[in-house]
Amino acid sequence: MTITQEEILKQVEEMDVRYLRLIFTDILGTIKNVEVPITQLKKVLSNKMMFDGSSIEVFVRIEESDMYLYPDLDTWVVFPWSSKHGTIARLICDVYKPDGTPFAGDPRSNLKRILEEMDELGFSNFNLGPEPEFFLFKLDENGEPTLEGNDQGSYFDLAPVDLGEECRREIVLELEKIGFDIEASHHEVAPGQHEIDWKYASAVAACDNIQTFKLVVKTIARKHGLHATFMPKPVFGIAGSGMHFNLSLFDKEGNNAFYDPADEHGLSDTCRYFIAGVMKHAKALTAICNPTVNSYKRLVPGYEAPVYIAWSAQNRSPLIRIPEARGLSTRIELRSVDPAANPYLAMAAILRAGLEGIREKLPVPAPVDRNIYAMSTAERKEVGIDDLPSSLAEAIDCLKTDTVVKDALGGHIYSNFVEAKKFEWAAYRSQVTQWELDQYLKLF
Repeated sequence: MTITQEEILKQVEEMDVRYLRLIFTDILGTIKNVEVPITQLKKVLSNKMMFDGSSIEVFVRIEESDMYLYPDLDTWVVFPWSSKHGTIARLICDVYKPDGTPFAGDPRSNLKRILEEMDELGFSNFNLGPEPEFFLFKLDENGEPTLEGNDQGSYFDLAPVDLGEECRREIVLELEKIGFDIEASHHEVAPGQHEIDWKYASAVAACDNIQTFKLVVKTIARKHGLHATFMPKPVFGIAGSGMHFNLSLFDKEGNNAFYDPADEHGLSDTCRYFIAGVMKHAKALTAICNPTVNSYKRLVPGYEAPVYIAWSAQNRSPLIRIPEARGLSTRIELRSVDPAANPYLAMAAILRAGLEGIREKLPVPAPVDRNIYAMSTAERKEVGIDDLPSSLAEAIDCLKTDTVVKDALGGHIYSNFVEAKKFEWAAYRSQVTQWELDQYLKLF
C-alpha cells in the first residue's frame, strides 16, 4: 500500500496529530528518534530535516556530521496511544548525505543495496517472517527493571499461571491497530517469557516491523508496570530469547523460488544453493545475528538454541530447519538469530550469503535428521557438522576473514561495527563476575 502526502496531511488534521517521530536505526540496531512538532511536517516531507550524525555512536565522524532524514511515506503510522501533549505519529526514515546520496552507514539503505543485487539475479522479493521472544520483568519501587518475572508459566500456559497474558493481549491489540496481522501470541518456555508472531512481509518492511514491534512492546509493558527486554539471555538456568527468521525467495513471475514439487522434500535447487551459502558463511553471520557478549550465553547446548551448522526438514536441533508447508509457503527457518540483532544488517548478511550460494551453485550437505544434541563430538565430526562460534570474539574473528559477509555490510558499517564489538569484548573481559568470586575467592 502506498500512501501519499495528501493522505498524510488529511490524517494529521482528522486525528489531531501534534508530534511526529522520525525514526531510524543505528549500526548497533538501536532505534533512534528525532521528534518534531507537526508544524515541521512539510519540511519533513520535502526531505529537508537535518540532524547531527556525529552524535550517534559509531555512525559518522564529526567532520561529516550533517545528515538528512528522508521519510518513507509507506511507514506513516499514527500511534493508538497519546501523550499528555497530544497524538503522536511516526515515519521511518533513510539517512542521506547532503549531496543527496544514501549514507553508507545507514543499515536500512544498506539492505536496499543488497536487494538490488537480488533483483539483478532475477528475483523479485525476499520475505521474512520473524518469531521474536522477550521477557516481562517487574519494576522496583524506583521504576527500574528487576529480574523478577510476573508469572511461573511455561510453553502455551494460560492465566492465572500466565500473569503476563493481559499485558501481552494489549500489545497484540495495539499492534493490530497500526496494521500488524498477528498470527500467534503465547507464553514461551521460560517463566516470564513471551512470543508474538505476525504475518511475513518483504525484507525492508519486515525489518521496519521488528523495530516497531520492539517499541510497542516496551511502551505497553511500561503501562502495566513491567519492563520488556529483548536481551538474549537475561537469566541463568532458563531458556534465552531467540528471533527465528523464516525466509522465502520469489522470482519475477511471483513463484516461490524455494519450491519444487518434483523434489522429495519439495525443495528447489535454488533453495539448496541458498542453504549452502548460509551454512558456508554461518560463522561470520553469527557476529551479525548474535551481536552481543550476552548472545553467546544463549547459544549453548541444553536450551534448544542451535549451536551446530546443519540443516533438516524434520527436526529442530540444526541451525536451519525446513517447516512442513510447501507451495507458496515454502521457506527456510534460520534458528540462530536473536532479538538483539540489527534486523536490517542480519537480513542483508543472510541474503548476501544465500545469493552467493545461488551464484556459485554451492552443494548443500546432506540433511541431518537425528537429534544433534544427542550426538557425540566424534559422531558430529564424522558427518561434517561444525559448531557455531562460542563467543563474540570468535564470531568477530570469523567475520574479519569472510569477504562475502563483509561486503554485505559495506566498508563503513563493517569497520564501525567491528570496532564497537572489539571494544565491547575488551570491556567484558576486564570484568570480575560473581561466578568467579564464588569459584575462586575462598579457594585461593
